[in-house]
Amino acid sequence: MHVARLGAGEYLSRGADLTYYAASTMKMAVLAALHRSDLDLDAPVPIRNRFISAVPAPPFGITPDWAADSGTWRLLGTSASLRWLARRMIAHSSDLATNICISHVGLDAVNEIWRLAGARHSVTHRGIEDYAARAAGVTNLVTAADLSRLLCWLPPELLDQLAANVHRIDLPAGLPAGTRIALKNGWVRGIRHSAGIVYPPDAAPYVISICYSGRLAMGRHVDDPAARLLARISAGIWSRRHSLRLRGHAF
Repeated sequence: MHVARLGAGEYLSRGADLTYYAASTMKMAVLAALHRSDLDLDAPVPIRNRFISAVPAPPFGITPDWAADSGTWRLLGTSASLRWLARRMIAHSSDLATNICISHVGLDAVNEIWRLAGARHSVTHRGIEDYAARAAGVTNLVTAADLSRLLCWLPPELLDQLAANVHRIDLPAGLPAGTRIALKNGWVRGIRHSAGIVYPPDAAPYVISICYSGRLAMGRHVDDPAARLLARISAGIWSRRHSLRLRGHAF
């Protein structure tokens, strides 16, 4: 976990440099890579469920998730702009949109974002459900501290996109209704991460990043016990929002 007042250094750091499988938190770096690229984000691109593996292997497709991302899957076989796909990737955590975005911007550009943001351990080496790459040990990693670094590095227009995230059962659930938070979360069985910048109306903004691995994470986008745990932690930090003071080294 990592908590810091923006521009004021760390307030709390507990296991913040431990690496975890990234789940969907890596989508923030994909978003930034797209917006930093020379790609025409408004040009239509094909919506296909066929991707090149990060290792020598046949092309792969991903499992449709109509419950969480029907908007993107309905367009399969047609086209949409990269800008629209990037918004689906963030607001609805669309895996299909993510892999399409990665196929256009490239993994090197995504990893350059981690470098520019000052990340020390985080990497994005494959797309989602690239099982051949996973079997070869190729994976995506994040730390809580690196997620905070990335959030603090992102420009306001991308933070606005993170604020449109519809999955609000972890960190946002621990905040008063209507509180602005620009966040990205990620979940698979055994993993629940969430990282965001909170904007209290009566205190300075702060960044909070939590990476959880354990049996409470059921891999559900709703009704996840690990999400409820993160919500309780978020509520505890919120209650201290007026007294977040520098306790560790400068962030």
